[in-house]
This record gives sequence, structure tokens and C-alpha cells, in this order.
Amino acid sequence: MKGLRCGTSNCEHNECERCMAGIIDIGPNGACKSKIKRDGGELSQIFANYEAAPEADMLDNVDTVVQCSADCIFNVNSMCGLEAINVEDGLVKTKCMTRKRN
Repeated sequence: MKGLRCGTSNCEHNECERCMAGIIDIGPNGACKSKIKRDGGELSQIFANYEAAPEADMLDNVDTVVQCSADCIFNVNSMCGLEAINVEDGLVKTKCMTRKRN
């Protein structure tokens, strides 16, 4: 999936709202189980985004596999069947905001 947009404010895999993990896992409740907090927190995220900004156009070509165990109409054999999803910080966890329950 080339259309994964990640709006989390503190993840090792997030660069300019693109996920660099390669494979992410969306859990049963829609939470991103692949999130790894940066050692420097949100400030470190800001610096990472700044450093990656000149390459942002190339980051659009990063292909990410989205494994999914959520109760969602887009879940096809434990894989996300969409071309693009949005993952963002919720109140408690970082979640797939594109999820639609069956």
C-alpha cells in the first residue's frame, strides 16, 4: 500500500506522515501495534520530519504491507484491502481512522 498516511506525533517509523516500517499490524480494536515511540519524543519526531522533508516526494513510493485483525469491512484474509488508509493518534492509542466495522 503506497497510500498509508500516518499522523502520529511520536513514532520511529513515521517520516513526513509516511510509514517506513515496511509491514504494520493493525490489531483487533484498530490500534497500530507496530508503533515504536521515539527516544526523544515529539521533539525528535519534528526533527525527523524536517530532515526527511527534501525527500518527501520519494517517500510517496514506499510500499507498506498492512496486516489487519480488526473487525473491518476492508479486512480481506487478515490484510487491508484498501489502497490508502489514515493512521492517527487517538485519545489512548494510535489507530486506523479508515476502519469501518462490519
